[in-house]
Amino acid sequence: MSEELTRIEALVEKLKNYLNTRLAELKLSTAEKTARVLSVLVSVLLAALVFFLFLTILMIGIALLIGEWLHSYWLGFFITAGILLVFAGLGWQSRDRWLRIPIMNLLLAIFFNDKGDEAH
Repeated sequence: MSEELTRIEALVEKLKNYLNTRLAELKLSTAEKTARVLSVLVSVLLAALVFFLFLTILMIGIALLIGEWLHSYWLGFFITAGILLVFAGLGWQSRDRWLRIPIMNLLLAIFFNDKGDEAH
């Protein structure tokens, strides 16, 4: 009876160690995936900011050019705004294909990519 009790205590101790190790692994895995998501988010936001600044400067240049041709700067800005509105509408119509699906695929790849993890 004493021998069985000792085996059960050893088994319980091993189970505690296993659960503590798995919990620590889960915490580390979650921290790593969160850090990867945040780094991707920051890099995408920085790229979007640079693109937005480029687009703004480009649109101002086009508006000034059109305004110079038409001898009316305000008309150049209105025409450029209309063109930008058309492109924004086209972008809105295809937002799933250009934004939502790639973002979802990226997040799924980050959260469920277990190449470095051992098989469970």
